[in-house]
Amino acid sequence: MFKKYLLTAACLIGVLLAPVGALAQGQFKVLLFTKTDGFHHKAINEGVTAMRKMAQKHQFSLDWHEDANVFNDDNLKQYDVIFFLLTTGNILNDKQQGAMERFIQSGKGFVGVHSAADTEYDWDWYTQMVGRTFHIHPVNQTAEMEVLDRHFPGLERMPDNFWWTDEFYEFGTERIDTLNYILAVDPDSYDPYAKWGDKESQDMDFRPMAWYHEYDGGRAFYTALGHVPATYEDALFLEHVYGGLMWAASGKGLKVK
Repeated sequence: MFKKYLLTAACLIGVLLAPVGALAQGQFKVLLFTKTDGFHHKAINEGVTAMRKMAQKHQFSLDWHEDANVFNDDNLKQYDVIFFLLTTGNILNDKQQGAMERFIQSGKGFVGVHSAADTEYDWDWYTQMVGRTFHIHPVNQTAEMEVLDRHFPGLERMPDNFWWTDEFYEFGTERIDTLNYILAVDPDSYDPYAKWGDKESQDMDFRPMAWYHEYDGGRAFYTALGHVPATYEDALFLEHVYGGLMWAASGKGLKVK
């Protein structure tokens, strides 16, 4: 019995003396980036809070930054996935862009939420990785969503069809032909029309809202949902984001078709 107590005490001492980093290590490490150079979404604060809670729940490590200087080869090598949350505009210089390209080419991942598609329009490599770029959106409203592919993780508990309130993006044409679509919004369930000066919405039968693909040696996941701050407390949305994050970071979760 005395030996058992000694062993237990030794284990506790070992835990207490272990480096903080060793205790904090998770199953993968995420660089969460929220820099904006244009519209600043009110939901950024709620999004960061939600991602921190998600990291605790799913046991992964998370660093949040808005300083683009973190995009260099030496710093990025510690991460498994780069997560652009509600970014806008031109947020990386040429050198920083090069570091991000090499990061993906090394076999790692990218996640983009909502206005990640309203980011870096002049960087062809990036727009191809995201897959499509933002064109216009109507007023926020409720519309019917449809799950297109249940082979991708994070959709297990989503109904085949469900009502959702958001700022529904309309996108330009595909920037690459490798996209796998997993969510779409029914254009007959809401009013998609918008006109901003010379820019006007198009008549489209297919309006995708989320997709994934393998890209330039790595993996990329994008969802257009996430404009409304309260969305970041919604379990279905958070499971959707985590499914994409897990796959982008590790390649796990995709079921064979």
